[in-house]
Amino acid sequence: MVKENKNWNGKHIAISRVDSIGDVLLTLPVTAWLKERFPTCRITFFCKNYTAPIVKYYSAIDDIVKVDDLFTLPKHEQADAIESLGIDAVVHVFPKKELAKLFKKAKVPTRIGTSHRLFHLNTCNIRPNFTRKKSPLHESQLNFELLRPFGLKEIPTFEQVSKLTYLFSIEAQNLSEEFQALLDKKFVILHPKSQGSAREWPIEKYIELASKLIVNGYEVVFTGTESEGKQFRQLLPEDIRCHDSTGQLSIDQLIWLIKNASALVACSTGPLHIAGFLHVKTIGLFSTRIPIHPGRWKPLGDHSTVIVFDANCEKCKAKKACDCISEIPVDTVLHEILN
Repeated sequence: MVKENKNWNGKHIAISRVDSIGDVLLTLPVTAWLKERFPTCRITFFCKNYTAPIVKYYSAIDDIVKVDDLFTLPKHEQADAIESLGIDAVVHVFPKKELAKLFKKAKVPTRIGTSHRLFHLNTCNIRPNFTRKKSPLHESQLNFELLRPFGLKEIPTFEQVSKLTYLFSIEAQNLSEEFQALLDKKFVILHPKSQGSAREWPIEKYIELASKLIVNGYEVVFTGTESEGKQFRQLLPEDIRCHDSTGQLSIDQLIWLIKNASALVACSTGPLHIAGFLHVKTIGLFSTRIPIHPGRWKPLGDHSTVIVFDANCEKCKAKKACDCISEIPVDTVLHEILN
């Protein structure tokens, strides 16, 4: 077993989080926490290609490795590519067997991964033992459990983690004429879908909310992928103040549009967390069922709020099938936006 090292100044630390946008965002604060305590350490973030535009806007990170590109290399070159980076430690925040094997093959001295993955027995030499499902901590706080081997025993409060969102910033992006014109107006972003990653508020309620926002003097922008847009764009209000951006924005453009919005409404999905990091008024719609409840997944940031239909939903408490998120009233969400 590798011994804990309490001084990681001047060392090169890799953080590996190779899943979705929201998960990656909630991992970024651990890099700032490391930099605050070891100011001269170097941090490289391993992520998927499509989340790299998110990671590049967080100032605590020195370099990014896009794992999709890494895996396009011939197999015999992949470990060599990692070894050439001179990494002293890697933290597998999101366990991925192929990467864990590569870091071991690359002879990275300190390899940290949860003890709850069998393949870490052979690939990681430090295996913290903690559970996410049963913990009362927020997802962003849970990631700090993996920093204990660096001598960092303190788990920051949710408020402390939220303060670390201020290291996230974006410069102006080029937008189409339609969306560029919105930047001088009041507009609200509605992101109805989650690619199946969360319980969703019904699209009919988003449509009703859009109509009420227009009456209240707002422009409305619906965001999402092209495939998501196909599911609802024919239902959108036929009004020049309602805009369909689905399938039209790059990640960078989406971030810039969110940055300039009056508010964003979504369920527990990537754009919700982007808005939280940008300190836009962020309204998350949630079920109270464990482990998808807001206590675990609410957005960070000082302008974020969550809405549930019934905080004491008996079905959710019993982990039974429940669609109580659908019962959240449109006027409740509207009131949160307007006030």
